[in-house]
Amino acid sequence: MTGEQPGPRQTRRGPVRVLLDRFGHLFRELSKFATVGGIAFLLDFALFNYLTTVRGVEQVTAKTISTVIAATVAFVGNRFWTWRHRQRNNPAREYALFFFFNAVGLGIAVACLAISRYGLGSIWPSVFQTQLADNVASFVVGTGLGTLFRFWSYRRFVFVEAGTRTVPQVKHDRDHGA
Repeated sequence: MTGEQPGPRQTRRGPVRVLLDRFGHLFRELSKFATVGGIAFLLDFALFNYLTTVRGVEQVTAKTISTVIAATVAFVGNRFWTWRHRQRNNPAREYALFFFFNAVGLGIAVACLAISRYGLGSIWPSVFQTQLADNVASFVVGTGLGTLFRFWSYRRFVFVEAGTRTVPQVKHDRDHGA
């Protein structure tokens, strides 16, 4: 006899295990979302530079073309990989919402750039009206905040969960208190 009680052993789970059990699905979705976004970003960057330098397309036209193609690739990647387990609604609705939330995310990046360049730049022009400050405000802060917004909005509004959780029925005890 070893003195141990028969039955299943219960072990304490560490804090990392508890967090992974609780938020692991979110971490996996965020990792896939970042991968798809990285690929779309590289495609946008490469296609824009190809169109402007090799093909001689005007910059705004080239940016429009590269953004639409990259966003379409991101939509397909997110629909069929990141959130493939989610309910498939009307694809046209999903695509329209996806582009709408992309535009809002772009607006966030532009707002960060404008606040840095024109707001803070009017106070400290030697710091905030530089190429480095523009890149940090736009690509680091703006893209970071825009990406968080996109992840939340795609997850919440575009690629929705299948069904909603049901609320348990409340039983009224007619004999209670009588």
